[in-house]
Amino acid sequence: MSKLTELIEHLCVLDGVSSFEEPVRTFLQTQAAPYADEMRVDLMGNLIVFKRGRTRTGNKLLLAAHMDEVGLIIKKITDEGYLKFSAVGGIDRRVLLGKPVRVGENALPGVIGLKAYHLVSAEEEKSVPKLEEFYIDIGAKDREEAERLVQPGDWAAFASVPERFGDGFLKAKALDDRIGCAVMLELLKEDLPLDVTFAFTVQEEVGTRGAFAAAFSVTPDMALVLETTTAADLAGAPAHKQVCSPGKGPVIVFMDGGSAADRGLYEMAREAARTNGIPWQTKHYLAGGNDAAAIQRTKSGVRTLALSAAVRYLHAPASVASLRDLDDMLRLTRLFLGAVAKEG
Repeated sequence: MSKLTELIEHLCVLDGVSSFEEPVRTFLQTQAAPYADEMRVDLMGNLIVFKRGRTRTGNKLLLAAHMDEVGLIIKKITDEGYLKFSAVGGIDRRVLLGKPVRVGENALPGVIGLKAYHLVSAEEEKSVPKLEEFYIDIGAKDREEAERLVQPGDWAAFASVPERFGDGFLKAKALDDRIGCAVMLELLKEDLPLDVTFAFTVQEEVGTRGAFAAAFSVTPDMALVLETTTAADLAGAPAHKQVCSPGKGPVIVFMDGGSAADRGLYEMAREAARTNGIPWQTKHYLAGGNDAAAIQRTKSGVRTLALSAAVRYLHAPASVASLRDLDDMLRLTRLFLGAVAKEG
């Protein structure tokens, strides 16, 4: 098992729901500090790390990956002691029933509940329950007991343990985007060919908010966003809607729902993959978006490219990625930095 895989697994155990990223940020700070020339946390909570490389170039390069994950936020406690919640980020309601969660800073154990199945009408069976119908059960006997443990505004994260399985796959929560964070941490440990600013951003899942602030302060000339993207390579999905596939290499994104790649950077990444024997793919269905959308539009504009890992079941209690893709993503990013250094 590679050091990158171990790092991803460790990161995925941590809880960092959007705007509650402190546990992840603290770990990232500890890991980055020995290798950073400069490090700061901005007012949004982004961790921005600068590392000097072997050469100075005319291009100011930013690498970005978001540290936050989708989750839930408590909005009300019922008389019976159940927690009503809203989603933080885009979550498929179909996956919620019966899932274990950790609530708040004390990681209070809970489980997501719903009306008992024997009470569901024939008509209700045909539709997905509304978010308002779910609740979190923390085992409290009434509101008073629950309020001693939880308050409205507390977050809840899916509780799952990373596990390697099958033919070289990893399942875990928060692969989006602890994969990108791990790749950046590994690169920080290396002798880089040029100066690089690393932005571990916050609040991507609720509107790429942290990335806009980070890019506005860094003011890069170009940026590489290290991300994940939904795969949808499943039986029954129409071929034209199957975005990409885990195991076929990193995804070099020419366009998605939020941004279009800088053409020169896109070709640079493709050429690096081709000439070095790294398998790669692109998105066959233009969907989704990430921090690239915010970074690209910052100030007078930024040349931007997104490089993603193909992941099944994004924003679920357990997502799936290919271990081989993760190592290739690190290799390709390293080669991309070398290509940018040569371009000057």
